[in-house]
Formats: sequence, C-alpha cells, structure tokens
Amino acid sequence: MKRKNETQLVGKSPASHNHHHCLHPPVNLMSTSIIVSSQLPHFQRRLRPSPRRRRLTSQSRLHHRLALKSVVLKVGCRRKKLAIEEQLAKARGKIHKAIVEKRFASNQKNGSFIPIGTMYKNSFAFVQSHTEMMKTFKIWTYKEGDIPLMHNGPMKSIYSAEGHFIEEMERNGNPLAAKHPDEAHAFFIPISVAKIVHYLFTPAEAYGFLERMQTIFEDYIDIISQRYPYWNRSNGADHFFVSCHDWGPIVSRNNPKLFGNLIRVLCNANTSEGFIPMRDVSMTEINGPYNSIPNVSGGQSPHNRSILAFFAGGNHDVVRNKLFQHWGSNEDNDIHVYTYLQENQNYTELLSGSKYCLCPSGYEVASARITEAIYVGCIPVIIKNQYVLPYSDVLDWSQFSVQVPVMKIPDLKRILEDIPFSKYLEMQKRVLEVQKHFTVHIPAENYDVFHMILHSVWLRRMNIRLLKF
Repeated sequence: MKRKNETQLVGKSPASHNHHHCLHPPVNLMSTSIIVSSQLPHFQRRLRPSPRRRRLTSQSRLHHRLALKSVVLKVGCRRKKLAIEEQLAKARGKIHKAIVEKRFASNQKNGSFIPIGTMYKNSFAFVQSHTEMMKTFKIWTYKEGDIPLMHNGPMKSIYSAEGHFIEEMERNGNPLAAKHPDEAHAFFIPISVAKIVHYLFTPAEAYGFLERMQTIFEDYIDIISQRYPYWNRSNGADHFFVSCHDWGPIVSRNNPKLFGNLIRVLCNANTSEGFIPMRDVSMTEINGPYNSIPNVSGGQSPHNRSILAFFAGGNHDVVRNKLFQHWGSNEDNDIHVYTYLQENQNYTELLSGSKYCLCPSGYEVASARITEAIYVGCIPVIIKNQYVLPYSDVLDWSQFSVQVPVMKIPDLKRILEDIPFSKYLEMQKRVLEVQKHFTVHIPAENYDVFHMILHSVWLRRMNIRLLKF
C-alpha cells in the first residue's frame, strides 16, 4: 500500500455536506445591526418591501435576500443548539429522578440484561443513564480524511479496541450515529494513532516523528474548524477521539490551548502523564485475534482453580522488575510468575485455572491483562500507579478486583491469602457478571464494551453546556 504523506491526509468535504451549517455570515450585509426576535415570521414580514416605498434596485434586493437568509440560519441554529441542550437537560432530570426515587424507567425487553448489583456504584443511575443515552445521544463522525490513517483502525492485537470502535461508529445502521451534524450532541474525530504509527513511522525518521503526528491532528482540527462551526462553538469540549496506542496521549500534549477541552478516550489512562478523569475517558485494552473477536467464557469452576496467582509476560520497567524480583523464581507453589511459557503450557488454560490473575504495569499503565482475566472468570489483581480504571464512573472495581500498591508487591501472597474463600467466591461471581461490559459484539449490543466507552463520553458531554449562541 502506498504511503501517504501529511498533505494527503485531509480530503475534500463530501458533496452531501454542501449545506448550511449554522455558520455566522462571513460579511455583515446590513449597514445596521439587527436584533433578531424569537418570532421569526414577524421579522420576515417586517423585512418585506412596502408597496408605498420606491422600487428597490436589484442590488438592494440581493442584499435584503442575503440578510434575511443569514438571519434565518442564525435563528434556526440557535434553536437547534437550544434543542440539543434541552434534550440533555431532560436526560439529566430523568437520571436525577432515578437516583432520588431509587428506581429506573427502562424500555428494555423482558429477559434482557439489566446491570444490578454491588459492582455498580449506583445501578438506578446507570440503567437510567444508559437508557437515556440510547434514546437521545447522537454522534457525528467527521467525513474528512482518507483511509488508512483515518476512518480505519487496527482490528487485531492489543490495539484492536481502537479499530473496533472506529468500525462500529462508521457502521451503517449504528443507532447512535447522527444523520446530520446539526443534530449531534458530540463529534467523533476518526483518526487512528496506531495507523499513523504503522504507516508513517520508520526508525530512520524517528527524530521529530511525534511532532509530525501532532501536526496531523492539528491540521485536521484546523480543517474541520474552518469548514464547520461545531469545534469553535465549544472549543472542542464536545469532540472526542479514541486511541489505544501508547502514544495516544502525546498528540494533544504540546498544544493545551487547542486541545485543552477535547475528550480523549485512552487505554493509557495515566494521571501522571496528563490524563484528567473529569474530562478524559479510560477504556479497556483488548488483545484481539486476527479478523475475529475475543472469546469469553466462565473458565474453570472457582472450586477447581489450583493456582493462587498467575502472570506471564516480559520483565520490563519498574513495576514488573519488582514483581519478578520477589516472585519470578517460581520457588513458590502458589504464585506463578513467568517470562515465557514452556511449549506444553497454555496461557489461556493457566489463566482459567487461577484464582487471581496479576495485572502489573509494563512500559505503560495500560494492559490487556485485565480483560484477559475477566474473560476467563479470573479476579484481576491490579498492580499499577496513577492508573484510572475503565468505566469507573459506574463500576465499583473493589467488588470484583484486588488493587495492590506497587510498594506492597513483597506482601502479595499474604494479601491474597487473607481474602476469605467465601469473599473470593462472591468476587469471582461478580467478575462473570461484569463480563458483558468488556465484551466485543459486532454489531454492538447494549452495555457491551462499545456502549461502555460511549456511555463514558455521554456522561462527560452532559457535564458541559453550550451557552454561547
């Protein structure tokens, strides 16, 4: 595939977009400013030429028509923005009511999945919020840009969540996709950091590559902010992009003025590297098989899991160095820590046969270990610093995982053995119950990983209001 340079990344706006987009008129065609009444028909009548007045010149008529068109557009756009905010306000009210009354009004069919249990911080709020999202939330995906760097993402390996999300957003029939950008509550920027790295990065050109990647994003924002009013009216606060690549957070790091409000949906949700939980979204990293979706099972019975804790992976960076220093010798029969498995050992079977699966940081805080553990009913043991757990707006991770500070790695066995078996059984059951929220479906299903990501965006969108009309 021929490599594209930066000047080829942003394509022309499709012909279908050659319509009016609530833009302010570029030139004031009236010599005096006009205060627009909310009663537009009355204003239109007032602009009609009186039969008693002298006949207008053709140029005057043109000026009047253009002025009227500009006023109509501005009033129409103001009403659309007001309607969007009214929809969000109505959703907020219903969610608040569900919290106060401790009940929800769901339109789900009988027998469908309803998230209730201690693994949720507030089931009533979550169910009602998800219901309102499915009824109300509309997202516009920008059409600018070309494959392979945009509108396309990796569908395998540890970046597959990024590719699956982009594909689902662009799938025909996606019920959350806006038909017109004027009706959208949020706007998706379909750039894939993983694809940029794959196609444009070479060791010979490593110097300055991160700056080039940032320029691609900045150029894209420049294009859409010139073509449409949506970025400018919110300063990017209702826009988002998704990245599972380690370099995902870097694209917005050096230009806080431009990207200071942008919602970043990241696997690498590290607060020490600028991740802001109130603005950004933490998403799960998923190690997807080629042209398929990961298998989810219950694993072995919790009564038949003979391994107390298991980990297999590279020994790199501080956290894993410490883990291998204390538990990598395999002298302990209960905690199994490997760099590489033997030919007769199966990674998935070892996960499935373990009570607890260790999920330490590597080069970055993000790791597919958490989802791999959840997929086989193994309780994840999260050993990370400054990591914001995915979907923690609604999920209470303490109910189905164990969080161990890095400094407590030497006490790992004691911490796990101190958990009563009855509590372990309860936690393991909850792991199976939250599997739905980490599962990939094509097409997406209610409460699956795609909707969990979007629900996190939905919550942040409801926290901002477009006040400038």
